[in-house]
Amino acid sequence: MAIMNVNPTRMQLSKLKKQLKTAVRGHKMLKDKRDELMRRFLDLVRENKELREKVEKELKSCNDHFVNASAVMSKQSLDAALMSPKQQVNIENSSINIMSVDIPVFSSDTRTSNEGDIFPYGFAFTSFELDDAVMSLNNLLPDMIKLAQIEKSCELMSAEIEKTRRRVNSLEHVMIPRYQETIKYISMKLEENDRSSRTRLMKVKDMLLDKAHNYSK
Repeated sequence: MAIMNVNPTRMQLSKLKKQLKTAVRGHKMLKDKRDELMRRFLDLVRENKELREKVEKELKSCNDHFVNASAVMSKQSLDAALMSPKQQVNIENSSINIMSVDIPVFSSDTRTSNEGDIFPYGFAFTSFELDDAVMSLNNLLPDMIKLAQIEKSCELMSAEIEKTRRRVNSLEHVMIPRYQETIKYISMKLEENDRSSRTRLMKVKDMLLDKAHNYSK
């Protein structure tokens, strides 16, 4: 591990010790954040799996209704029945902050509160299978919006986990060892300088004693 390019002084040693203490504290905080993000991420993944299986099952049922409707209605009649929707769905996007991650929150409302407005056609010339298909899709819409919210949350949280993991690894395997090696180097250098200074002082003392009394202790 390469040491930092710094002057081996006591002031620099004190500064590096403070920086090491901060790095160790930051490393612990980031590890705690990473662990909590992983816990929440796994909860979201499990919820996503269950909801996706439910949505796919319901979509298959909706598709079956549309297939049955197309079997008893001509393509022109089916297209005409669905050409001009009466209802309108509005999606609003907000967010909540979880562990420094802005998690999206999707909400929806309809232009009118009349449930009958989900059917953009009259019932006289259409199949009940088409009614079932439209009703199924309408009932499934909240789950589809919820699924989109969870999957986007998983994506954002996964990116934050990876970023936090890189920071933890950088501190653990690069920065903290570099601080420790540099502090060790400066400490050894200062001790060596102290020994050299003491040796020089002892030699000066001996020289002064020899000069004054012609002897040395």
